[in-house]
Amino acid sequence: MIKTRFAPSPTGVLHVGGARTALFCWLYSKQVDGRFVLRIEDTDLERSTAESVQAILDAMQWLGLDYDEGPYYQTQRFDRYLEVIKQLIEQGHAYYCECSRERLDDLREQQMAAKQKPRYDGCCRDLGLQPEADRPVVVRFKNPRQGVVNFNDHVKGDISVSNSELDDLIIARSDGSPTYNLSVVVDDMDMGITHVLRGDDHVNNTPRQINILKALAAPVPEYAHVPMILGDDGKRLSKRHGAVGVMEYAAAGYLPEALLNYLVRLGWSHGDQEIFTLQEMIDYFSLDGLNKSASSFNTDKLKWVNQQYLMNLPLERIVDLVRQRLDLLELAYDDDFEFATVVDLYRQRVFTINELVDSMLYCFQDFAAYDEKAAQKVLKPPALEPLQRLLDLLAELDTWNAESIHAIVARVTEELEVGMGKVGQPLRVAVTGGSFSPPIDQTVELLGKDRSIDRIRRAIEFISTNHAS
Repeated sequence: MIKTRFAPSPTGVLHVGGARTALFCWLYSKQVDGRFVLRIEDTDLERSTAESVQAILDAMQWLGLDYDEGPYYQTQRFDRYLEVIKQLIEQGHAYYCECSRERLDDLREQQMAAKQKPRYDGCCRDLGLQPEADRPVVVRFKNPRQGVVNFNDHVKGDISVSNSELDDLIIARSDGSPTYNLSVVVDDMDMGITHVLRGDDHVNNTPRQINILKALAAPVPEYAHVPMILGDDGKRLSKRHGAVGVMEYAAAGYLPEALLNYLVRLGWSHGDQEIFTLQEMIDYFSLDGLNKSASSFNTDKLKWVNQQYLMNLPLERIVDLVRQRLDLLELAYDDDFEFATVVDLYRQRVFTINELVDSMLYCFQDFAAYDEKAAQKVLKPPALEPLQRLLDLLAELDTWNAESIHAIVARVTEELEVGMGKVGQPLRVAVTGGSFSPPIDQTVELLGKDRSIDRIRRAIEFISTNHAS
């Protein structure tokens, strides 16, 4: 049984880099009918928070990355870590070390002055020290001094590291708490993790972890270290590149399917295909297809991908998301409002759900100002007569539907002997605030009589005030 794991530290929100790692692990486990484990590495008690844990869980749920096991919490496994540390000491694979911080700092300075790689010198390795109440000690893993650690990375290829390059790392702090490299090894061993997919910032930990696994006579997983995601300027990804927490993308109106599609292409490819269904991602994904070079995050590309989903997902899904957004904004709407007509038109022209809702706000609340370009082009003195005539005729209209409204627009066009644009466009800007909407007769019907009349009257006042001679 193949098992992957996503193991975030809850010291903040889940960012796109972590979300991509989770996606790759999830896709691989789905493809091979394996299991996907979520593990919360919360041993950093000073920085880990319950809020961050919840943010991770919320992001995983929104993205639809369901896990077969977990979430497991490392803070609930301390007894197991201490048991393994004790086992390593008893079997001669670890030892107590009493070296002070001052000694280690001096050693580091001497090594750097001699242009040597800073490393622990094994001072306490063979002393057989035992912990005493008045003497703080740590536990170090007794790393082999001979031989080489070899492993084949699915991204980086064959990697070999001489054991002489690795020092005896600390696996338990002086307060008895386990360190990262120890707890990760124990978890991977106990949970039967067969494939570790993670960022390549962890690649230097891998030889150390392999040596601990071997000391415990545990199977060694296969590894795939994925290059980091960079900004488009080649620097480490940050908020200034547009990258934010996953749930901030949700709040900004991105679709989870679109974000997954964008993330899967940041470090993996299948020919030149850009848009994938979730099933296609599962079917096509392979570890060998992971890119060896870093990927660049591009917000414009993410917007484009999101737009493709907005245009092509079932209309009912988009309408439901629009309703959710309106509810969040506490904007009332009639249950019989013709959402499908308006949403289907505007979704071709926007990048996010939020932009889609913003384009429709005139249907649910009065707007504070007209679109500047639309007002300058349309709301001018020649529009006064058509608007006034429309106001008079619409005010007398008893049957408020698109057919009757269309008849009035056509009548005004005929009476004034002008083109439809000279009547319809001023009406459109008057009632919507902009120059684009569904067919004007449908738009006016949707808005209702009172709101339409009030907005036409307001437009007349706007022209009179701003173009007074």
